[in-house]
Amino acid sequence: MRLAAATETRLITQLCEALPTDCTTARPPLAASSAALRQRLLLTLLFLGAVGVPRTWDLRGYTAGGLALLTGRRRAYGYRYTEAFLSQVAHAGGAERLTEALARWTTQLWHASDEAPEQLRSLTCYIDGHRKPVYTDALIPRGLVGRLSAILGCRALVLLHDAQGHPLLVTTHRGDQHLTIGLPLIIAHYEQFVESTQVSRIIVDREGMAAEFLATLHASLANGRDGPAHGSVPGPCILYRSRGICSPEH
Repeated sequence: MRLAAATETRLITQLCEALPTDCTTARPPLAASSAALRQRLLLTLLFLGAVGVPRTWDLRGYTAGGLALLTGRRRAYGYRYTEAFLSQVAHAGGAERLTEALARWTTQLWHASDEAPEQLRSLTCYIDGHRKPVYTDALIPRGLVGRLSAILGCRALVLLHDAQGHPLLVTTHRGDQHLTIGLPLIIAHYEQFVESTQVSRIIVDREGMAAEFLATLHASLANGRDGPAHGSVPGPCILYRSRGICSPEH
């Protein structure tokens, strides 16, 4: 069902088109190989969780046939082949390209445009932060992982949702990054990726209640929208979420 939905909504097509193809120096050149091979490797990465494989490392002991069936192969790709493809895509800037493709796809999925192309769509968004622990021997930035109530080496995620709660964009940052730093970045990236949309209202938790942050955010977004495409557009209205209720900024 997941594969059918991803195919029907053109998620697979758009992600495959966003994959970098200029990795010819790598051996084997998986990211620069045929479109069919790249699609099968991409499907392998997308559906690891669907067959109970949390990481590519766990493919070493995977012998079931579910992943092979989902990717159209007789046998699933092994750890070394899949990890080599993932590494080549990452080194060729694939993370940025795939993030942009995913932002465009989520917007097309939840906000199908019925307006004139030159008319900007106004968006109310909810920004939230999340930290995922990363267990590694290397020293990486640490942060407070809320669900574990512990300070651990982690990665910080910034999530942008629409007013209905649909996720539109997720970005990954250092584990010690505060939400007030990630918030203006994710809005700027989203408006850059989806040029037909303009954020007019932001809902954020109390982490965003800082006078210096609000002034900087307002100035940066207002300056970034000055130009022929946007005209002179004021910064977005900011609301704070408190126990499920949004109260306007004063």
